[in-house]
Amino acid sequence: MDQTQQKALNALESYVLLSKSANSPRAAADLITQATSAPNTYVFAELLQTPNIQSLTTASAEYASYVTLLEMFAWGTWADYTSTPGLPQLSDTQSLKLRQLSLLTLSTSHSTLTYSHLLSALSLPSIRALEDLVISSIYAGLLSAKLDTLSKRVDVSSVSPLRDLPPNSVPQMIAVLDDWNDRCVQVLGEIEGQVLEARRKARERRQHEEEHQKVIERLMDDDGLKERGGSKRGAYDAEGGEPMDVDESLRRGGLRGAKRGGGGGAGTGGFRHSGFGRR
Repeated sequence: MDQTQQKALNALESYVLLSKSANSPRAAADLITQATSAPNTYVFAELLQTPNIQSLTTASAEYASYVTLLEMFAWGTWADYTSTPGLPQLSDTQSLKLRQLSLLTLSTSHSTLTYSHLLSALSLPSIRALEDLVISSIYAGLLSAKLDTLSKRVDVSSVSPLRDLPPNSVPQMIAVLDDWNDRCVQVLGEIEGQVLEARRKARERRQHEEEHQKVIERLMDDDGLKERGGSKRGAYDAEGGEPMDVDESLRRGGLRGAKRGGGGGAGTGGFRHSGFGRR
């Protein structure tokens, strides 16, 4: 639970206990005035539901208006108060508190946080009064905000959960939450689709890379076989793998050598022929 909210509940507790003894309309009306004027009291639903406070709804119009006033502090705004006739006059303390609570409600939309809109919605006389109200709300722990004096806007970053729920607001909240849930489911479905598509592309890319690698390895194996085959054939021929061709080569080599001997062979033959003739 938020610390400011816990503080507000603790501050209201004593008035809830006092409501048990506020048996007359006047006593109950005075108790409402005290509770809405006290420091740190920012939630009022529990007090509003007590029997003696609810009994004012059947009392005279003078006292019944105090119940309506307490509802303004519980979930209403300054604009609601000013547009509702017959409500009790507020003290300065009550006026400040109702404006602070109204600022929390207005903070739910950025479009309502311009200086011009806030001055009108809170019936403030000047920008200085508006800035003082925002600063007092920050120091009270009601919200976290910054004053953008250049853009004339109040930038709210967080708000304490101090506003009570008005009657019949739960179905509307459920509808808003259902809509939010549907949008979340849609976004999650789109994200899952993108994840599946990314995985599919990754598988295709990996498969393509594997096929490409296999082609490269096959080409490298083919080139290696060709190189090894050429080397073996060269070595086989050089070692006499074809005997007939080698003998033929040797014979031809011998004949060429004899021819190159030329004169020696012819001379010998001539000498023998000459000797034979002498005989």
